[in-house]
Amino acid sequence: MPQLNPSPWFYILMSAWISLFTLVFTKILCISHNNPMTLNTYKYKSDPWIWPWH
Repeated sequence: MPQLNPSPWFYILMSAWISLFTLVFTKILCISHNNPMTLNTYKYKSDPWIWPWH
């Protein structure tokens, strides 16, 4: 039985793990670093519409 070259399989395995970790860590960082206090909670007062027939 012929021997398989482990080099491309190792590259495929490592690239799969790197892409998986990249996706997982970006999702975790988006969730954990959500700071709601930085959002602007001030509601701007809108001007009422002036209807011509009113």
